[in-house]
Amino acid sequence: MIGCVQRLALFDLDRTLLDLDTAFLRWAAEFAEQQHLGPESRAWLVARDRATHPHRETFFSDVREHFALSESVEELWAAYRQRMPDLVRCYPGVLSGIAGLRGAGWRVGIVTNGMADNQLGKLHRTGLAELVDGYAVSEAEGIRKPETGLFEIAAQRCGAGLSLGGWMVGDNLIADIEGGRAAGLRTIWIDRGTWPAHEHRADHVVADAVEAIAVMREPLEQPGSTAP
Repeated sequence: MIGCVQRLALFDLDRTLLDLDTAFLRWAAEFAEQQHLGPESRAWLVARDRATHPHRETFFSDVREHFALSESVEELWAAYRQRMPDLVRCYPGVLSGIAGLRGAGWRVGIVTNGMADNQLGKLHRTGLAELVDGYAVSEAEGIRKPETGLFEIAAQRCGAGLSLGGWMVGDNLIADIEGGRAAGLRTIWIDRGTWPAHEHRADHVVADAVEAIAVMREPLEQPGSTAP
């Protein structure tokens, strides 16, 4: 029964808790101005981002070639990683929603793929690192979602384990939903319109993280709940 699942909530980071798309638009505008590119360059950058995400080496290789830039791919990518934590913001209601979960006795963690400097920078600049119980970043741990090991690391840092279940919330059907299911977690898929909906096997489908938090809390707030 849902009420018997431990109060453990694991979240993906980008496009789940953080509005990466708006941050990317800010970065693209800055990059185009700094590199003295034409006004049409921003639309091109957005299109290439959608076509290559999350493979940043490929993205910056395409950028370097298309605009004939002198910087190396690694230099371009490193500058992006340094700047992005300053540009990204949490979606509305995320910080208060997570604070509410923890106030209700939940253990909350973040499980994210990506480069350690970029992802850790986002976690600290947005205040998420101090708000949650623990987090696991793929590059720092040497393992990536959907492998169960990264979920286990995050759960352990929250003072929990996967054996008693819990929840995984994310926007990626493979890394987050299939990975969460394989780890023994109930899953909530945030549908951003980038995956065919008929392919999902999530327990719930929602529009954003705030709605996901409401789904997780609802059974526990019903009269007679037996959740631990």
